[in-house]
Amino acid sequence: MTTPDSDGPLAEQLLRLTRRVHRIQKRHLEQRGLGITPAQSRLLRTLAHCDAPPRMADLAQRLEVVPRAVTTLVDGLEASGKVCRVPDPTNRRVIRIELTDEGRKALLELHSARRSAAEEILAPLTGGQRELLGGLLDTLVDGVAVDGAPERGRSC
Repeated sequence: MTTPDSDGPLAEQLLRLTRRVHRIQKRHLEQRGLGITPAQSRLLRTLAHCDAPPRMADLAQRLEVVPRAVTTLVDGLEASGKVCRVPDPTNRRVIRIELTDEGRKALLELHSARRSAAEEILAPLTGGQRELLGGLLDTLVDGVAVDGAPERGRSC
């Protein structure tokens, strides 16, 4: 049986791995010259999974950040032509965020950069180890939330 204290080294390993993943992904993004930060990358990926252009507040909730952070991310992506602000067709006071063609092209590059980063990270593992890791990660991703309820994906 494990205790919270005995999970300390494991938690530290997970945090170190997360930092390594972020460093490697950032390097792969920089090598492609996209001029996109990891946070902007996450926003673009989130937009790609929305059925309709979301409001800034929806993005903030989905990304689990304060609305001001989304504004800063959108400002940078809009300046580079990857997203645009569009008025809501039913409420002119509401602004929605939409991917542009340039944003969709960037997403393809981002996907390729993430795949290259994953290959680099997983390179030391054998096929069997990768399969085992995949199963363990599925268990953690699909695990039970702190309140005891299964976590559910959020849509925009």
